[in-house]
Amino acid sequence: PGAGASLPAPSAAAPAPGAWIAGHVAEMTLEEKVGQLFVPTFASAADARAMIKRYRVGGLIYFPANFAGGPAATARQSNALQQASELPLLLSVDEEQGLVSRAPFLTRFPGNMALGATRDPQDAQAAARITGTELRAVGINQDYAPVADVNVNPANPVIGVRSFGSDPALVSQLLTAAIGGYQSAGVAATAKHFPGHGDTATDSHTGLPVIPHTRAEWERVDAPPFQAAVRARVDAIMSAHIVVPGLDSSGDPATLSKTVLTGLLRQRLGHQGVIVTDSLQMQGARRKYGDGAVAVRAVNAGADQLLMPPRLATSYGAVLRAARDGTIPRARLDDAVTRILRLKEARGLFRGTTADPARADAVVGAAAHRATARQIAERAVTLVRNDSGLLPLRNRTVQVIGPRGDALMDALRRNGVRLAASPATADVVVLTTLNAGAATAARIRSPGPKPVVVAALGSPYDLDRSTGAAATLATYSSGSAAVMALGKVLAGTVKPAGRLPVKAGGRPFGHGLTYQ
Repeated sequence: PGAGASLPAPSAAAPAPGAWIAGHVAEMTLEEKVGQLFVPTFASAADARAMIKRYRVGGLIYFPANFAGGPAATARQSNALQQASELPLLLSVDEEQGLVSRAPFLTRFPGNMALGATRDPQDAQAAARITGTELRAVGINQDYAPVADVNVNPANPVIGVRSFGSDPALVSQLLTAAIGGYQSAGVAATAKHFPGHGDTATDSHTGLPVIPHTRAEWERVDAPPFQAAVRARVDAIMSAHIVVPGLDSSGDPATLSKTVLTGLLRQRLGHQGVIVTDSLQMQGARRKYGDGAVAVRAVNAGADQLLMPPRLATSYGAVLRAARDGTIPRARLDDAVTRILRLKEARGLFRGTTADPARADAVVGAAAHRATARQIAERAVTLVRNDSGLLPLRNRTVQVIGPRGDALMDALRRNGVRLAASPATADVVVLTTLNAGAATAARIRSPGPKPVVVAALGSPYDLDRSTGAAATLATYSSGSAAVMALGKVLAGTVKPAGRLPVKAGGRPFGHGLTYQ
């Protein structure tokens, strides 16, 4: 359980934590209540302060441009934004690690599917705790992570390696550990994307995916991680802009479906925390209704936080009008605001939000944090095939081609592997791929008769097209820690220990080789 689960039980002498919230909500103006629902983007600190003053927004979301100047400058910016607001702000970010990373200076971890390959909940918890600790050090207190989607579709263009894997039990176990890691660091965790985005070939950023799962399939495949998140008392759950006819026949995306958000998530799974929409700028949310109507429908469906409205003035005005005329019932609005304030209370925001800029510089990217990232990356490397015992590459001269080739050559050189001066002098070719898909097969043929080792630095599904290779591996990440780990495994300095968290390369879930 996260930090919120370990609060002391209220005694007769002490009021329960958050007992004051109901009275505070009763005293808030309608405008203040509506403002609490919104989490917009901001172009500058001045822009953010203007939205805080005009709309009393409940939170803001950081993107890479908001991190200029490094950890200390970010901490000072967060402090300035908090000081501009009467109520503490949920300052949030999409920091999943791996493929989706927004803060350029954080310790880099290889992402969820790499954690799925280690199979170790302690690794998932450590990665989340370190990420959360570094975020809180710069004043960020809500992370839109971890991903709870079970990736059962190799063609999924939007989830893929962002998922822990294709097995609901494994995803549930690692998700629970990650939630505990974030929340123990004082950062609100957000499991996403409900009711499950793992089986789609459409990107909800640009279209409206339809998930063909029946109710029974959803219960078996997609629901278990979200059930686990609720049991772990996750602070928030994010909705997906997907249509699941097996759960709701209306044709509305889940973000706008009362059947899905209130019926399934609140009532069926029992989630008592915040429900936040995925970005309302995405086409999956905007395709059917106007931006104002989308915001109103999301609140009535059961969403508490409205993330990234395309035009804040439009969405705020629509929700305020709907609250005034009863289209959004007063009880629904008060419930949403109450849940948001409870979340702020659980993460300690009413006890203080000030970040120490000097501590931010010391904590972010600390040596111990980087060492943990390197260890996790090494445990994740998965040896899928090793025909004729080609690996490790001791006493062989190697040519490297493909993405991140220079970094991998540096890693091999550091670990004592001879690099070929020209293709003609190479004994073995190491081909890296990064989500190459169908192009992988042709690239394997390009070096000619030399044996080829394929290392998938992104999607392990590249290995499905690697039958012509003599050996195959997956790192699930092209980050520095993952490439350095791959170099060590290829050289034999580190034995491969990862196991496939999805079916790939003609091998089943759970498969993984090592060296004798």
